Amino acid sequence: MPGTAVDRTATATATATTVTATVTEVVDRLRGLAAELPPADGVAVFNRLYLDVTEAVRDRLGDGYFADPPTMAELDVVFAGRYLRAVAADAAGHEPPACWRPLFALRAHPGVHPLQFALAGMNAHIQHDLPLAVVDTCRRRGCAPADVEEDYHRINGLLAEVETAVRERLMPGPDLLEQAEPFTHLLGAWSVGVARERAWSAVGALWELRHLPGAARAFAAALAGSVGLLGRALLLPLGPHAGPDARDAHDARDARDTHDAQDTPSGDPAPTRRDTPGTAPAGRLPETRNRPAGGSAGTPGGALAGDQAQLDQAQLECSGLPSA
Repeated sequence: MPGTAVDRTATATATATTVTATVTEVVDRLRGLAAELPPADGVAVFNRLYLDVTEAVRDRLGDGYFADPPTMAELDVVFAGRYLRAVAADAAGHEPPACWRPLFALRAHPGVHPLQFALAGMNAHIQHDLPLAVVDTCRRRGCAPADVEEDYHRINGLLAEVETAVRERLMPGPDLLEQAEPFTHLLGAWSVGVARERAWSAVGALWELRHLPGAARAFAAALAGSVGLLGRALLLPLGPHAGPDARDAHDARDARDTHDAQDTPSGDPAPTRRDTPGTAPAGRLPETRNRPAGGSAGTPGGALAGDQAQLDQAQLECSGLPSA
């Protein structure tokens, strides 16, 4: 008879399978990007990490790991869409959202270690994109964040496994032993678990503001700016090219991030064309935007001390928002 427990279970399974195919399409798109981007590209480093996470989520959608697989599958797709739109914006010559700009701007800097790229990408995607994606998914499915909270926290275990593997794979070698202290400080400054807890706090704030579009846009813009600020700190060059000229140019280029208020109702900043020459489509490294600064290789100690202080300051300023 229709409406029996067996029928409902079969319907839920069929729905999960249908949406999982869309998650599979996301996996295919991430694999395509991995094939297009140069391996040393900072966006490529994050993309490989994100591919690992998305594959792990996809593999658990049909084995009873999640209480509501269809909703989690839709969240996965909505969540991935924000990263993919940032990639598309950059490829089209537009500025990506403020939270993503540091990673795209420094993606080819030789003084930034691959692990920094991975952390900066996770920072942007989790602390900014995730809360917006949760709220968007809840509104589309007619549920509340409380309905997905249990499954939201289930993902933490999967992320912890992937993050540990990535850190081990990307840890610096003997060439960075002289920078070991600031690098260790950097690794301890960012945690995926803490980032997801802060993102959940932002979900609550955005959900309360869902009937106040102007306030929601302002909150989303402030969130993007603060997350971008921490991203810039995470990407402060620690290698031999980490001279003050590079940091000053980096800061000047991104100083406007926290002031961008051209937001759409969903909280996304309106695309703006870059005025800086040398941008490149996806799959190619930018040329003039990411060239290394010279003349500072002989003074790594002083530069790194300044980097650590800026990281501490960014953490302090970001802690003023519910999710950053």
